[in-house]
Amino acid sequence: MLTHKQLRAKALGNTAVQAEFDKLSGEYALLDEFLKARAAQGLTQAQVAEKIGTTQSAVARMESGSGKHSPSLATLSKYAEALDCRLEVRLVRNTRGRRSATHE
Repeated sequence: MLTHKQLRAKALGNTAVQAEFDKLSGEYALLDEFLKARAAQGLTQAQVAEKIGTTQSAVARMESGSGKHSPSLATLSKYAEALDCRLEVRLVRNTRGRRSATHE
């Protein structure tokens, strides 16, 4: 039986899997930040939910990244504030797969 690390390495060896993984990496990085910030504050999902006026299950859905629930920027801002953080949204130019100006 393969370990998680071995299975991940094998899966990411497939270019199609790697491409999908890369597409989702930003979303998962954000979810990881949410979880780390909540853990740093020592808060449960229920406590965050109470602070932002929602339910624990809504916070769980937001933190799961299941794709079925897309919280509004207002909700994400409230979540950040409950964790003594602020939400920053940026556009970052995608440079992979683009030709440089010197080759056009």
